Amino acid sequence: IILKENVEELEGVSLKNVGLKCYFNKKLIFNDIGEMIFTRKGISGPLVLTLSSILCNKNGDIKISIDLKPGLTDQKLDDRILRDFSENQNKTVENAISKITIKKLILPILKSANINPNKKVNEITKSERDNLRRSLKSFDFTYVSNEKLDYAIISVGGVDVNEIDPSTMESKLVKDLYFCGEIIDVDGFTGGFNLQFAFSTGYLAGINI
Repeated sequence: IILKENVEELEGVSLKNVGLKCYFNKKLIFNDIGEMIFTRKGISGPLVLTLSSILCNKNGDIKISIDLKPGLTDQKLDDRILRDFSENQNKTVENAISKITIKKLILPILKSANINPNKKVNEITKSERDNLRRSLKSFDFTYVSNEKLDYAIISVGGVDVNEIDPSTMESKLVKDLYFCGEIIDVDGFTGGFNLQFAFSTGYLAGINI
């Protein structure tokens, strides 16, 4: 997925057990937890590949939000931030939150929270702490488009399933013409579904040719 924001500095940053939400015209259409990775122009990985299937051919206001701490409620995360702050009162906020998230994300998160990374912890206001918590729970981006076909693992489109005999995979329009796999207009989420579809339709076509 390509994002509007410049994330080039985050290229290669891999995240595990993070939450990913997507809003289409302000309505939540995707919410899951898993793995993802930042690319030069956006995001990828298992979570994102599933989301890209949902967003295919969608146009409108699309926002993507990453929850870096899905296992913590707002209150528990606030308690965690307060604890780290109390242990590092004379340090900069950049150094004080080094245990909360990975190093490469610290500056982007603080920028999102509108906090000067060189500000001392004992100078951070409650409002700024609230902003920090919100940025950790909702690291937000704007969707531009799916990456071009060259980078696709699975693509949409193909021969209409209504034109194929599902018991033999033979074309209903052309005798002795059979189809299988991704040439058919069927696509599923990642996780083996597309492979199973290819194997099953290939087997059907093979035994009936």
